Amino acid sequence: MSEKKNSAPVRPVPAGGGPRGPRAMGPMQPIHKETVARLLKYIVPFWPRLVFVLVCIVLNAIATAAAATFLGRIIDDYIAPLLLEANPDFGGLLTAILQMAALYILAILATFTQARVMAVVTQSVLKKIRDEMFAHMQTLPIRYFDTHTHGEVMSYYTNDTDTLRQMVSQTLPQTISSAITLVVVFISMLNCSVWLTLLMLVGTFVMLQATMKLGGRSARYFVSQQQALASLNGYVEEMINGQKVVKVFNREGKAKEEFDRRNDELCSNMTEANKLSNILGPVNNNMGHILYVILAIVGGALAISGTTNLSLQGAGTLTLGAIASFLTLSRNFMMPVNQVAQQISFIAMAMAGAERIFGLMDEAPEQDQGYVKLVNAKEVNGQLTETDEHTGLWAWKHPHSADGSITYTKLQGDVVMVDVDFAYVPEKTVLHDISLYARPGQKVAFVGATGAGKTTITNLINRFYDIADGKIRYDGININKIHKPDLRRSLGVVLQDVNLFTGTVMDNIRYGKLNATDEECIAAAKLANAHDFITRLPDGYNTVLKGDGSGLSQGQRQLISIARAAVADPPVMILDEATSSIDTRTEALVQRGMDRLMQGRTVFVIAHRLSTVQNSDVIMVLDHGRIIERGNHDQLIAQQGQYYQLYTGAFELE
Repeated sequence: MSEKKNSAPVRPVPAGGGPRGPRAMGPMQPIHKETVARLLKYIVPFWPRLVFVLVCIVLNAIATAAAATFLGRIIDDYIAPLLLEANPDFGGLLTAILQMAALYILAILATFTQARVMAVVTQSVLKKIRDEMFAHMQTLPIRYFDTHTHGEVMSYYTNDTDTLRQMVSQTLPQTISSAITLVVVFISMLNCSVWLTLLMLVGTFVMLQATMKLGGRSARYFVSQQQALASLNGYVEEMINGQKVVKVFNREGKAKEEFDRRNDELCSNMTEANKLSNILGPVNNNMGHILYVILAIVGGALAISGTTNLSLQGAGTLTLGAIASFLTLSRNFMMPVNQVAQQISFIAMAMAGAERIFGLMDEAPEQDQGYVKLVNAKEVNGQLTETDEHTGLWAWKHPHSADGSITYTKLQGDVVMVDVDFAYVPEKTVLHDISLYARPGQKVAFVGATGAGKTTITNLINRFYDIADGKIRYDGININKIHKPDLRRSLGVVLQDVNLFTGTVMDNIRYGKLNATDEECIAAAKLANAHDFITRLPDGYNTVLKGDGSGLSQGQRQLISIARAAVADPPVMILDEATSSIDTRTEALVQRGMDRLMQGRTVFVIAHRLSTVQNSDVIMVLDHGRIIERGNHDQLIAQQGQYYQLYTGAFELE
């Protein structure tokens, strides 16, 4: 085992909670205007479709209001006169009913079209957000993923984007529709009766006060719900990955206790949020029913008393048809008010999700001021020149800002560290005064107990983290001046923890070099002694691996990762416990292949099995972040220091 796990940075509890301990619930954060503005930037590019949706909403609102007003005309102009006729003619009434039906059909078609167009807009907006979120995530430093659980990161793509989907597809058009409907219906109500409209406004004001009070409390719990959900997802993901460990140590009970605690917190927030949200609808509905009765009583009283009725058409008598139309309009007026009230909680939840998503997008990307590039080169008349062909010869491309000239230097694989100090967190230095010199073609091995700093050194060479003090030079170039992708392209890494991706075996090997031919991939597999077991798989190299290669043994997975590094053909190799998961017999076969792979390359090897590093040019023994011994195998044995004790078994690595 390497020291990677123990020397990893201490994880602070992230904003959404994490699997490292309880998450304190803070007060609700206000919805920032910047969040709304940023969200609108994703929606505005679809303005032609949105204009079409707006037209549909207006048509729906006008058709609905007109149908309600039409009801008054049917009563006053057709039904009431027909009741007084001995031989009524229903032709006019039938025509009026058909006209009214046409209005309702128009409203239905407008609603249907609006829903279809908004579905396209919604998915397009979410696709763009997910694309940008994932693209930005690729730019984040390793430190971010060391301090955030996988489940929490996944929550951005699932729970948070789903809240946005609901808001864009339902809440946003419904809010706009409600606003337009309110305006149209309000004008229609004024056209019926100013007195009843004023009474309606008073009742609506009372309802809005109740809505704001209940909706505000509900919104606070919806925000907390999103945070608790991210915390629970992170814990579940961690438990799934570590299920074997949980069972081996009989920790099912403790795992369940922690899950129950987090689930109780989520349940509490969801219960409070939905309880208040669910109360809001019935409260508004019942208040609407009461208001409806009051309007009917007052309207009837005004009609019976003969009170002059004011409307946009002027003064007149309040008729039965006008009262019926107004009562229908009051229903149409209350419906959008209730809809907006019920959407408040969902808007708050969506804004909480949006703030979390934009928080991820605002995470500082990995800094890279490097300007030296790695290029394929060929030698012409003793001069290095850049080429698009893969020649096997690599060169560093140095642009000079002073005169605009470019020089090329051959990649040698010379790595030097001078007086390097490093700390994952400021208060705990894990490397002290590390100095090493890896000459081209040398094999440098790191030996030491878990937590000694072996993997940390290779992390610094890769620039996964930047050093606090000292210098690291690669072929005489300060690695801070080398463009990070080019630096990492020059380094082949075989990690202790193997990650295989869903796809064929061939695809996983080719991951090290995407333009590699099948023949090159097979040659790399043979070099790593993976060819024999691959050919015994159901479909050979075309066998599809799923679940991180769960159908393979740990040793087989490691062999594929070694083949993946081999096909990349890098000038420098880093082997982090590359053979730790392979049995002794297979290790001997792999070691011969690795020796062929390492020939002519600078190689850094981290190993607990001293048999794998005996042929190293330099062996460095680390203890608590310091190099305490260095030399080749024979020299260290002769010193009879800690390496000697490790080799003879007098002292064992922990």
